[in-house]
Amino acid sequence: MAIGKELLEILACPKCKGEISLTEAGDGLICQTCRLLYEIRDDIPIMLIEEAKPLP
Repeated sequence: MAIGKELLEILACPKCKGEISLTEAGDGLICQTCRLLYEIRDDIPIMLIEEAKPLP
């Protein structure tokens, strides 16, 4: 089960409260403003700033 369109519309980056988008592979959420990747594990987005990975 992937992240639903409705859920994606209400989720926001926990750091800047900005818009996030789904990765092409569907395995994470990206905040372009903060340049952070929030992983999706077992169909659950891990929206913790401490767990986010910086994008190159």
